[in-house]
Amino acid sequence: MSEGGEMAEQRVRWGILATGGIAAAFAADLVDLPDAEITAVASRGRESAEAFAERFGVARAYGDWASLAADEDVDVVYVATPHVAHRAAAGLCLEAGRNVLCEKPFTLNLREAEELVALAREHDRFLMEAMWMYCSPLVRRLRALVADGAIGEVRTVHADFGLAGPFPAAHRLRDPALGGGALLDLGVYPVSFAQMLLGEPDAVTASAVLSPEGVDLQTGAVLSWESGALASVHCSIVGGTAVTASVTGSRGRIDVPAGFFHPDRFVLHRDGRDPEQFAADPADGPRTSLRHEAREVMRALRAGEKESPLVPLEGTLAVLRTLDAIRERVGVRYPGEERAVLAG
Repeated sequence: MSEGGEMAEQRVRWGILATGGIAAAFAADLVDLPDAEITAVASRGRESAEAFAERFGVARAYGDWASLAADEDVDVVYVATPHVAHRAAAGLCLEAGRNVLCEKPFTLNLREAEELVALAREHDRFLMEAMWMYCSPLVRRLRALVADGAIGEVRTVHADFGLAGPFPAAHRLRDPALGGGALLDLGVYPVSFAQMLLGEPDAVTASAVLSPEGVDLQTGAVLSWESGALASVHCSIVGGTAVTASVTGSRGRIDVPAGFFHPDRFVLHRDGRDPEQFAADPADGPRTSLRHEAREVMRALRAGEKESPLVPLEGTLAVLRTLDAIRERVGVRYPGEERAVLAG
């Protein structure tokens, strides 16, 4: 892998591990970036990898993960498997000396996340969770306004993400063996939004409705901080919610409309002033674009950084601690997890 100074003179060469919908969306955005090149793709089935390679003009298609991990012409691997496989897939790549961008939720639990962070540091590799919300230019603007005191001291945060379903029992969202349930697939966004603004909570309370299989169909949690701030977060796979967010401070409020994790606008309400609307710049591309996280990875690699200041590893670990705490309180465990795995 080229070091920062050398890499600044060349394209960043990507490997794509997995060939599902999110991998295809990411590849489509990479194709549009002039300083990115998709060098190789891997799947557990060669036919799937070859079809993906033909679709996106990728030179190499592997029918196993290890071959991609060993490919020295790959600078960074995007891991797009289901999250139950993130630990194995990302770990394989890190141990082989590849840098990694790993989809969210980063891992099934905190223990697995800590293992990946330890591997990245042991092998001196870059590692980042693909929390594309944090890389959105408009979300970064919102975060800066809050940090600059535009609404005063943050008092409350609300965020929700629910899908109407219904999802049959055989669907991956209801399969414990695949880390199913609303919390890890959807709840990671509201929790990450709250912690982006307030950091890791000091206390967590939660309640959930569980499926017969033992995964959460909907979960609500209240996160609290010693400062007096509270966050209410909700996720569901049995009801389509507004998918909105709001941040209220001592001197105002910010409302983010539907699709808060990839917004096209938000409204700032400041006490004594007219509301101000902030809109996405059309030059930044569609609001569903994953290019911003790809650009952040490439910027960091060229700078020789081992993690991103936009998506720091400690922040990822902090979110996993909260997700573990919520699962502990509502009684969701996945096959192979022991009680000691989950945070209390």
